Amino acid sequence: MASETAKPNPARFEPYEVNVEAGKTYVWCACGRSRNQPFCDGSHSGTGIVPVPYKAETSQTIYFCGCKATASQPMCDGSHAALSQRSS
Repeated sequence: MASETAKPNPARFEPYEVNVEAGKTYVWCACGRSRNQPFCDGSHSGTGIVPVPYKAETSQTIYFCGCKATASQPMCDGSHAALSQRSS
């Protein structure tokens, strides 16, 4: 059974810059436990946290959240700035 208290672990306090390809689906790690950041490797199993798919509409550079606190999953919204100040 999934833990009700599981919270995402920040993988890092900055976004991941990724060149995405149009039409390709990427699966963003929402738990912070993946060894394949910013992408899911199944490490969320049993946490109650689920990865977030992202389908690229165009080929471009995007910024996936690294701190896992973004309100606009899976994109970085700058939440890491406040988190990194608290952990310093």
